[in-house]
Amino acid sequence: MNWLRDWIEGLGKSIHGLLMSWVKNERVAQVLGDVLFTVIILALFFILLRLTRRLFNRLQKKLESWRGTRIPPIRIQDFELISADRLTQALKWLVHKMKLVAYLILLYLFIPIFFSYFPQTRYFVLGYLDYFLAPFKAIFHGVLSFIPNLIFIAVTVYVVRYFLKLLRGIFSEVQAGRVSFHGFHRDWAQPTYKLSRFLVIVIAIVMVSPYLPGFGSPAFQGLSVFFGILLSLGSTAAIANIVAGAALTYMRPFKIGDRVKIADTMGDVLEKTLLVTRIRTIKNVEVTIPNSMVLGSHMINFSAEAQAKRLILYTSVTIGYDVPWRLVQELMIAAALATGGIETEPPPFVLQTSLNDFSVTYELNVYTGRAQEILRIQSDLHSQIQDKFNTAGVEIMSPTYSALRDGNQVTVPEDYLPKNYEAKGFRIWPLENLLKLKNSSTAG
Repeated sequence: MNWLRDWIEGLGKSIHGLLMSWVKNERVAQVLGDVLFTVIILALFFILLRLTRRLFNRLQKKLESWRGTRIPPIRIQDFELISADRLTQALKWLVHKMKLVAYLILLYLFIPIFFSYFPQTRYFVLGYLDYFLAPFKAIFHGVLSFIPNLIFIAVTVYVVRYFLKLLRGIFSEVQAGRVSFHGFHRDWAQPTYKLSRFLVIVIAIVMVSPYLPGFGSPAFQGLSVFFGILLSLGSTAAIANIVAGAALTYMRPFKIGDRVKIADTMGDVLEKTLLVTRIRTIKNVEVTIPNSMVLGSHMINFSAEAQAKRLILYTSVTIGYDVPWRLVQELMIAAALATGGIETEPPPFVLQTSLNDFSVTYELNVYTGRAQEILRIQSDLHSQIQDKFNTAGVEIMSPTYSALRDGNQVTVPEDYLPKNYEAKGFRIWPLENLLKLKNSSTAG
């Protein structure tokens, strides 16, 4: 603080020399000089206080006049985060606190200037001033030495920012279909952009970290090790889900809106992220499934080929051997054609899947392009099958039941029997045994 001491001493000598030209007494000139110096410093101090108060009061009035005009509310889309009134009040509060800080700075400067003039308090005040200004000196020199690193960090952030904008523009064009790459699907654009952005940011952080203040300090290294261990122990499941999400993105097993079945959950895909896949079930229940579970489970996509090749729905019935198979197929195809949502081309078809002990299993296969309505279509199909079979008088043996029969009537459809066919009666042989039994009972 040599400059301050020199300035104060120069001011005191100037005042003392001026008074000595007027007053020839050394003692009187010294006393008058001290009084005049005190008056000048106090006058300057109060003038600066008044100017500071006037400046901040005028600034507060300006803020009040800017309410709702130059100080608009802070919004996020249509949501008002901070109103103009609250923002204005916050700025006025900040200006008020800045005014108090300015008062403290003036007082902090006034005390050493005032007491440095008097020899009795000069060295004490200068030491006090050096003591309080030492931290600010260290900060100032630290800031000056950090400027080259700060320039490197600023340039890196600037380059990374515009490189990310370039990546976003490229992938947006790919998603819109205006730019295409061979083998790269449009629905890969946003996930690939997010992964690329994450990698670019990580690389930028690695490049910038050595230029941060205190990078090589033990505290910084210990903090880095602590967060590394914390991340490795606590994010195992999250990392597994992220890897599974990336794999699912490029495998493309389903897309948003598809009707899928993952393990025991069936519904429409609402959202797929790097961590989870969200599905709305047919009961309007939203289910969140971790991507690691999705990747580890079997998946059925009902919508993948529903529009192009059509989805095949099937159902089975068991009918007795006494009903002609051609009639069963005719009734099942009629039921299929009477059901809404089933395609006529390709036509429905029936397969005989097994010949059981008491019945034949018939499987009806139908085509549909409405993957989201498969449960309703199956329900309507079952209703039509019951109506058609009941109208034709054909009994559906599902579940199979047992009936007592004498075996005289063969279980062959009537169309295959001759017109003069009659079922045989019961035969008891030999007949003479029955007559002997009857005679013996009569004689007794």
